[in-house]
Amino acid sequence: MTTKLGQQTYQLDAPPRIIGYGSTGGSKEYEGPLGPYLDHTSPDDTFGAKCWEQSETVMQTLALTSAVERAGIAKEALDLMLAGDLLNQCTGSGFAARGAGVPYLGLYGACSTMGESLALASLLLSGGCGRYAAALTSSHFCSAERQYRTPLEYGCQRPPTAQWTATASGAVVLDGKGTHGPAVTHVTIGGVVDKGICDPANMGAAMAPAAYDTLKTHFADTGRTPEDYDLILTGDLGQLGWEILREFFASDGMPLCRYNDCGLILFDRTRQDVHSGASGCGCSAAVLTAWLLPGLNAGRWNRVLFCPTGALLSPTLTLQGESIPGICHAVVLERRGA
Repeated sequence: MTTKLGQQTYQLDAPPRIIGYGSTGGSKEYEGPLGPYLDHTSPDDTFGAKCWEQSETVMQTLALTSAVERAGIAKEALDLMLAGDLLNQCTGSGFAARGAGVPYLGLYGACSTMGESLALASLLLSGGCGRYAAALTSSHFCSAERQYRTPLEYGCQRPPTAQWTATASGAVVLDGKGTHGPAVTHVTIGGVVDKGICDPANMGAAMAPAAYDTLKTHFADTGRTPEDYDLILTGDLGQLGWEILREFFASDGMPLCRYNDCGLILFDRTRQDVHSGASGCGCSAAVLTAWLLPGLNAGRWNRVLFCPTGALLSPTLTLQGESIPGICHAVVLERRGA
């Protein structure tokens, strides 16, 4: 059962449990702080595929396989697979679903897709739509550069506000009747927020207002404050977006004292040239599955607010001068006993 709280938040009265997770990362991700914790890596970022777009399908397949193995179930037991990516028509996910042979719902939430898939999978299972569901996503630096910016061979200069699209994937398996693993207790579905940012090399500034809106709504709907969470984790605001969000809440007299961003965790900005940090669907997905969920299982945190963010832009509309809308979905993950 699910109870709606306030405007945009849902309380899952019988919360699904995350019983399995898997991650993949490219060479730059392997060289970062989370490298030792990734399940699968590729030294040349191809994962054995002949093009970058096909690499994403392989990445999702590997992450899903690891998640299913950790869950201790057969892939055929999955009732639903919810996935998306940054490619046109979400082909990375669609082709991964073709290979998985699992009922598939394709999603597009830009870099918020891990939050969207996790939220929707949890709501569906809580509503009785099956027993097991997989939520996953991916991104690839090379395919994103080719689609959204310029070919790699062009070698254009990147401003300090730019971020590095993660070559990474993450998958989780949820059990609607589970008794172990982190529980998904609340979901806040975000709305689209646009403050007029038009620079595609400054997505942190475009997404920060959406994160602010979703977090403020979540706190109002639940009656909670930032102090009620051991960690608040946004998706890929990067250094600039992280600073903007902190300033928003500080001006409200509600400082985010235990707040971090996946875009600042995946890479080490002091020794890796990633400018403002990591971005991409795979950024929050890899941090979730290689760092956050293992930490919850180990007792490092008991209650976490996971808030992937996305910039809903397209290269065509950007060239036409359109602004960049942002989106953010929030998912509460709690460590609970059996």
